[in-house]
Amino acid sequence: MDRLLLVVANDPWQKSGQRTVSPAEDRFALAEALAADIPRAEASRLEIDRGGPSYSVETVEELLAGAAAGDDSPPPELFLVVGADLVSDLESWRRPGDLKRLVTLAVVPRPHSPAPAVPDGWRVVRVDGPAVDVSSSEVRRRLAAGGSVEGVVPAGVIRCIRRRDMYAGPR
Repeated sequence: MDRLLLVVANDPWQKSGQRTVSPAEDRFALAEALAADIPRAEASRLEIDRGGPSYSVETVEELLAGAAAGDDSPPPELFLVVGADLVSDLESWRRPGDLKRLVTLAVVPRPHSPAPAVPDGWRVVRVDGPAVDVSSSEVRRRLAAGGSVEGVVPAGVIRCIRRRDMYAGPR
């Protein structure tokens, strides 16, 4: 992989109205802190700067259009990294037919979950590596309760959370 973009949703449409969503600028700061620990990774503001609800297919199209601008080289191969728990919902995403034509899914396993059945038509690679047994919801819950996330969340991300006073419980 040449590059890993950690794209921060402006308005994560499948979560908005369902639960509280942290401000995009806070989530971008967390992505920057995480990217600092991952070779060839960078936080991306594409969806924040575009505004409105964030749809993966629109981001992919924007990336491909940018890569093609003034260039005769073939389009880059794009991988969309998703947790195994999201695979069963892919057909509910905006324009799934276009998205499956444009990307290869890189499916990250979830602990204690079987490999998901991928809907027809998607190109898929499975990501090998340690399966982290904690969700972002669990991290927020632990922090709100005054608990620790040391060893679960990278140190730079923890420093960012503390600096921005995120996810703290009642004082």
